[in-house]
Amino acid sequence: MNLEQLVPILRIFDEAKAREFYVDFLGFNVDWEHRFEPDMPLYMQISKGVIRLHLSEHHGDCSPGSAIRIEMTGIRELHKDLLDKKYKYARPGLEETPWNTLECRIGDPFGNRIVFSEPMSGKLEG
Repeated sequence: MNLEQLVPILRIFDEAKAREFYVDFLGFNVDWEHRFEPDMPLYMQISKGVIRLHLSEHHGDCSPGSAIRIEMTGIRELHKDLLDKKYKYARPGLEETPWNTLECRIGDPFGNRIVFSEPMSGKLEG
């Protein structure tokens, strides 16, 4: 047996808001989309680098209000890129944690929380 990849499923309620947040703001790419029929709920995969997420409008797939952590390098660059976009609904901070990481926490429009995290090599500047 070989476990290969964890792909979280996050609940969404509005396709346009999901695209604005995940694609336009966070910079994920849409890999594929699925609907059983044109007027049915959306289920899609997005990715950025090796990170894959599934976003679902389907009622029974998952609960809103989930939280995920994405471990990364280059968090200061990510933070700057996000602030430079001047997204109307989020201006995330950069926080030094007691467990020796830098974290950038962002809530999506559906109550889910994404925590980008990088191990610290030094102290938070500025």
